Amino acid sequence: MSYLLDANVFMSANNLHYGLDFCPAFWDWLVHKGHQGAVFSIDKVADEIEAGQDNLATWARSSGPSLFRRTPPSLAAQFGQVATWANSQQYTPAAINAFLQAADFYLVAHALAGQHVLVTHEVPANSPYRIKIPNVCVGLGVRFMTPYQMLRTEQARFVLGTRA
Repeated sequence: MSYLLDANVFMSANNLHYGLDFCPAFWDWLVHKGHQGAVFSIDKVADEIEAGQDNLATWARSSGPSLFRRTPPSLAAQFGQVATWANSQQYTPAAINAFLQAADFYLVAHALAGQHVLVTHEVPANSPYRIKIPNVCVGLGVRFMTPYQMLRTEQARFVLGTRA
């Protein structure tokens, strides 16, 4: 199973629970799992992170292509599926337009193409004004979970010293 991470996973981790300055094990785990191909994200997410021009952006640049993959042209069919789904729902034209231009659109297409689990902090919401990743995942049969569910599933351990 491979996990595809939304930008909010990185941003929330850095700003809240696993700051780069006090929980390096989390970030090392991401890079390690990225090298194994088990955890990754995409270029559009890297772009969102780099827009912050902060320590997280510096970390993302140094994490390399094993963690942030380029979007291949071969995803055209999945882009079509995701766009068709979005246009067939009760979202406003502005919500659809915003979604089709955001990294979320690309994430769902990647997840659909590779049968990846999409990892996000977003929760489903029934608003015609914003398309949420979980709603699209449910609509297209893509599995999704929170970062905490991913860490538990993968039995990640961030432990100081030796265990008793």
